Amino acid sequence: MKKAIALACLSVLPFYAAAEGFQVNAQSTKQAGMGHVGTALKLGAESMHFNPAGLAFMDKTIDLSAGVSGVFAHAKYSNEGYTAKTDNTPSTPLYFYAGFKIYDNLAAGISLNTPYGSGINWGNDWKGAHLVQDISLQAFNLQPTVAWKITDKLSIGAGLMVMFGNISLDRALIGPGSMTAVGQNMINAIPENMQGLVKPMIDPIMNELSRYEETSAASVSLDGSSQTRFGFNVGAMYDINEKWTVGLSYRSKVTAKVKEGDIQLCYANREHFEGVLQQINTLIAMAKQMGIQGLPEGGINVPPLESGTFSAELPLPDNWNVAVTYRPTQRWTVSGEVQFVGWNAYKSLDVYFHPDAELGQYNIAAPKEYENTRIYRLGAQYATTDRLDIRFGAYFDETPVKDEYLNPETPSMNKLGLTAGFSFRPLNRLSVDFSFSYVQGFSRDGSYTDADLLGNPRTFGGHYKAYALMPAIGVSYGF
Repeated sequence: MKKAIALACLSVLPFYAAAEGFQVNAQSTKQAGMGHVGTALKLGAESMHFNPAGLAFMDKTIDLSAGVSGVFAHAKYSNEGYTAKTDNTPSTPLYFYAGFKIYDNLAAGISLNTPYGSGINWGNDWKGAHLVQDISLQAFNLQPTVAWKITDKLSIGAGLMVMFGNISLDRALIGPGSMTAVGQNMINAIPENMQGLVKPMIDPIMNELSRYEETSAASVSLDGSSQTRFGFNVGAMYDINEKWTVGLSYRSKVTAKVKEGDIQLCYANREHFEGVLQQINTLIAMAKQMGIQGLPEGGINVPPLESGTFSAELPLPDNWNVAVTYRPTQRWTVSGEVQFVGWNAYKSLDVYFHPDAELGQYNIAAPKEYENTRIYRLGAQYATTDRLDIRFGAYFDETPVKDEYLNPETPSMNKLGLTAGFSFRPLNRLSVDFSFSYVQGFSRDGSYTDADLLGNPRTFGGHYKAYALMPAIGVSYGF
């Protein structure tokens, strides 16, 4: 029983660290306007993220770039006439790049960006509160990079990814209507010949439980900082001729780890709820003495998780990027690429409670079984004048989540992104960049199964819709 409640607490905790619900394309304002292509483009300092090899083609001694995006994500759930909408706080992923030309064929730099970062808030008392109420993430990547131009046409590059961040999650241990369902299950477990004896004792308790029909009786708040973890980003770029360039890059898998996260419990009315639980458990003990079967062993209790900490880890998947760029004229640039995302590394989520002697019995192993995906990107840039560039693009992002694992903490679905942007150079060395992205999810049906308060399978399913708006502004300066 206690473990079932603990499972409701953490079964989806860190997955949102991968921000899969919406692919966060916020590492460059310029490239966001082009569908976030960049693996086969020479982007100066910004190449450190897309393809480190492109840094070697930097045409400035020092190249600086910085920017910020606003992510406005919206999701809707519906099932049998019931609907719920998210009320999300906008997230603001940022980036900074500094590239330095050391020799004609050697460049180095350092970058800081937020490859994962967003949030979703369904509210405290919606019907799926037992799965998620509110979740938010910030993940940062600090990357020193070096690139070498082997020949005038071929370059290679490598960067060390230093990943760190934090995550918080609120969800109901005992959501709206959960206790009423438990009471009804208890009534159903009573043999007909004993109904008249036991039911009068249950009815007053059911009346007390009715106040939690639309309210989460008990919720948990989890907060943890990820340990610093390391990965690498490598790539190669080759100019076939003046019009064609090809690029290949690889970002490694990084296993994010929360070593010692904080746990807090909160109640709608703790004194009242604990009093009702005491009455229920007294009744369960009496029923067992009468020989009634099918009732939870040890009664119903909220595990003392707030007395300890938790640890968990999950893999942030590796990414292969293959791209080609075509320049039909001096003013036009067109680029397309395919990104292969290794989501199959995420097989299950293992959560451990500490100290082990007191809380280890609530440790969790929750299967996920995600699948590898692809993202198809296409972008174009047109230099209208020497001071103004305009951009547009699109991408299609596949979901790794199977229908039977669809959870509202990441209402994952195939997504289509449409993007546009422009850069204006008031000075030859200064560029001011703007972009706007609209990401539309292809609505889908799905469900997620966990355990209810009696340890029985409980499936929460329905229809999900989602979309996001993402404006961005950036500035770059070179000399």
